[in-house]
Amino acid sequence: MTDNDEASGVRQIWSALGLPGMIDVHTHFMPKPVMDKVWHYFDSAGPLVGRPWPISYRDGEAHRVQTLREFGVRGFTALVYPHKPQMAAWLNQWAAEFARSTPDCLATATFYPEPEAGDYVETAIRGGTRVFKAHIQVGRYDPNDPLLEDVWGLIEDAQVPVVIHCGSGPVAGEHTGPEPIRRLLRRYPRLRLIVAHMGMPEYAEFLDICERAVDVRLDTTMAFTPFIDEVMPFPTTHLHRLPQFGDHILFGSDFPNIPYRYADAMRWLTELPGVDDEWLRGVFYQNAAMLFR
Repeated sequence: MTDNDEASGVRQIWSALGLPGMIDVHTHFMPKPVMDKVWHYFDSAGPLVGRPWPISYRDGEAHRVQTLREFGVRGFTALVYPHKPQMAAWLNQWAAEFARSTPDCLATATFYPEPEAGDYVETAIRGGTRVFKAHIQVGRYDPNDPLLEDVWGLIEDAQVPVVIHCGSGPVAGEHTGPEPIRRLLRRYPRLRLIVAHMGMPEYAEFLDICERAVDVRLDTTMAFTPFIDEVMPFPTTHLHRLPQFGDHILFGSDFPNIPYRYADAMRWLTELPGVDDEWLRGVFYQNAAMLFR
């Protein structure tokens, strides 16, 4: 499939639903040295990846932005995340500049448990950050770390959504899984969390959390794909629950770091049993449009 053919295929899916385009809440844009290291990690099937993982959209930054625009993606994120202290503030500065030069990107920021986290998170919020990224697996930190108390309070008060990788896939971490998130929400019940990857592989547990916490949402990133179903399939016994969460599920792709084509990720969602066009309209566009105004 050529690039033009793929763009046409993507557009055909959302246009058939009567949508003006789509919103992808889980895309990655990073400083080039960081992105190069991320790609190298995937190429080497590092321990947090656990298996061969080819990158389908290994293109320059401008080309990747243009690809999303040709797909009809009207809003996307630049999910940056640190793996060590004294990295998040620099990533936030880069992401803020990227958003200023890329108006269809939702201004993105991140954080790490460190003494200065509250200060740079407050700066990011004042600067117009629309979404935060937290990566519990890569960062290897407890979301309930005392160094994050100010951070979560600021984010909760500002009602800025947080895309949070907290499930134990593709490889479990010391602080991944539903229980740390349950504890976090008991302390900050108004947090607008977007649980990445549908909470893979603890899908059912994160559906339960979403059911009880009205401000918690899930993104579809990589879930329901043959690549993930080989090792961490969504349980068929819980597929019937998806329609009831129709307004709390958002489309995410993990672009560009996906081992298949973007159009396929969309198509597999359209083939889920029990979902209808209204559900798909919400997932591909309307739910995120409502959340991000």
